[in-house]
Amino acid sequence: MIRALRRALLLGLLMVIQLAAAQAALDDRTLSFTADTGRVTWSRSYPAALGPISGPLRQDGLTWLAVGPSLYAYTDSGEQRLRLDLPDVVSALDAGGGVFRVTVGLGSVRDTFTVSDMAVQERVVLPPVPDVTGWLARAAAVIPQAQLSAAAAQDPVNPFLQLRLARLARQRGDQFGALEAVQRAVSAQVPFAASVQLAAALDAAGFPSAADIALDRARRDWAERGYDPDLPVSHAALRAYGNPLGYLNVLLRQNRLRRADVWIRYLREVSPRFEGYPEVYARYAAVLDAQGRSGEADEWRQFSRSLAGGTLYNLGPDALLRLRDAAKLATLGLAVALLAALLGYTAHYWSVQGRDLAPLGGRYGSWLRHPLSRARRLTLSYAGFGERLVLATLVAALLVTLSSLAWTQRVNARILAPALNAGTYGGAWFYDQLEQLGPAGDSRSIGLIRGLAAQLDGDASVARQLYEAPTPLPCALNNLGVLAAGRDDQPQARELYRRALAADPQLTSAAYNLGLNPAVPEAAFQRQLRGPQPRLCYPDQQTLVQAVDLAPGSSALALLRDPWGALTRLPTGLSRPLQVALAALLMVLGAVSVLWLLVPRLPVGRLAGRPALYRLVALLVPGSAQLDGAWGSVLLLGWAFTVAALGVQRGLVSSRALPGMSAPGLDTVLLAVLAACYLLNTVAFVIAELRWARAQRRAA
Repeated sequence: MIRALRRALLLGLLMVIQLAAAQAALDDRTLSFTADTGRVTWSRSYPAALGPISGPLRQDGLTWLAVGPSLYAYTDSGEQRLRLDLPDVVSALDAGGGVFRVTVGLGSVRDTFTVSDMAVQERVVLPPVPDVTGWLARAAAVIPQAQLSAAAAQDPVNPFLQLRLARLARQRGDQFGALEAVQRAVSAQVPFAASVQLAAALDAAGFPSAADIALDRARRDWAERGYDPDLPVSHAALRAYGNPLGYLNVLLRQNRLRRADVWIRYLREVSPRFEGYPEVYARYAAVLDAQGRSGEADEWRQFSRSLAGGTLYNLGPDALLRLRDAAKLATLGLAVALLAALLGYTAHYWSVQGRDLAPLGGRYGSWLRHPLSRARRLTLSYAGFGERLVLATLVAALLVTLSSLAWTQRVNARILAPALNAGTYGGAWFYDQLEQLGPAGDSRSIGLIRGLAAQLDGDASVARQLYEAPTPLPCALNNLGVLAAGRDDQPQARELYRRALAADPQLTSAAYNLGLNPAVPEAAFQRQLRGPQPRLCYPDQQTLVQAVDLAPGSSALALLRDPWGALTRLPTGLSRPLQVALAALLMVLGAVSVLWLLVPRLPVGRLAGRPALYRLVALLVPGSAQLDGAWGSVLLLGWAFTVAALGVQRGLVSSRALPGMSAPGLDTVLLAVLAACYLLNTVAFVIAELRWARAQRRAA
């Protein structure tokens, strides 16, 4: 007991001596270190533009201080031992219980990392937040020119300070000093986003070889953090991750094609499915064609087409936009046909309706005197069953296309959410963004996404639970095989790979793990940057659509169960009251058209004849005078869709995702079809007039 007490007292005395020997204090963004003599031996100042400061904290004989998203460690002599890059601004440092923990803020959530052996023990996922990924460049930019040399000496691991020194040395004519500073810049260990920014700056400053080294470091760090070429990356994420696409566009505008080839191949290797890649690859292929390099141009076009696999109906990355624009074109055509049909009915039965309503107080006064009788004598009451059936069919088809339009708009917005379109899965920021998506769709698809995030974060048990289902997806089977391989259970791993490949013969990850060497960019990425470890399977666009769809396993027809919700949520560009009024009008029209199918026709409707107004409308609107027969509906729909296509082709309605609408010569084809519709309508009109005249002679 006495020996234990002595040991505790000795340990406490040593701690007191250590605290007295070295102390660090922060005063107005200046870190000061005081030695045992009571004299301040060194200090560091941090501009307010660098963000909040947490600490200092003494741990393992070092002074730790967090500035923005970076954690610095200083020795007692003032030397900067290392810098750790974290995914967001550090909010707290804690060394309770002998464990050094760092808490960072990620939007509405907090995440805690453990620092041990001079490294962060957990996986660090960089969210696409420019304030975080661009912090090192901003920290170097705020240093005044007069203090640049001192700042570079104090922070030797910030490559952007070294780059500024290289530019100054070149201006002075010191080429050796410039190359030495560039060498120090590319030797610094920084996250991939900072490496891409550094590569662009080195390239612009005239150091292309150093830029290539920085790009190679970015490529390797990208792979080590779990980012993968299978995943889509949005423009916003690319800008946060160093903006390689922006610099590629600069190089193409400057006609620096040799450097542009380096950067586009970097994008092709690490994130070939970036947002808008078909246009970029097509533009680069056109540049190669202009140089007479047609073989290379065709290879780029073929590569771009190969990336369409796994998308919705294999239509490419803008598959949902194409479906949206197709639904928009169909909606416009059906709306034109519906209005034309209503115009034809009104012109046909206008006179007979007026004669029938005269005893009840007239066309308008009858609403006040005899409202029920007036409601019975709507224009549709005089139409025959075939005409009413055409109208009901048009309204039902219009509701279907509007529901399709609403479905594509909603699903496209959800799969473009940052959590699903930033380049990687895992980390607190990812889970926070995934929760903000709201209700999920297919449980197997969501389980694949969450399981992949857990597997990348190193939580194998949670990943296994999320993957397993009564009928797991082929992608989940492959990832279960990777988990089995991690347990050195190679027979089970190979069996799972075989099951995955049998369920989906196009699953390149399972083919790669079985040693079949598929010729895809993802396999080359795995071989070069991740070595012999098995390849994970990442969700494709079809899986993402199933994961975010509120009506899993169904098409847009499922939204017909709630047409009012679909119509009022539909983005039309109208104000909310007008959109609600439009939805109410369509709902009423649909209900009336269906109801009137069951109501007998008023006998006087057969006496309508062929008034002059009806004949005029019949000539102006093809098919509107033959809706009691099948050919009239075909002619009306052909005319309506041709008019709608002309409106889209002339830019009256935006529809940029349909490539055929901008094809050369389409205008001429549409006008020829429109002329053919009017020609057929004229022939049908003449035949109808002859038949009517013959019937009149027989009746006389």
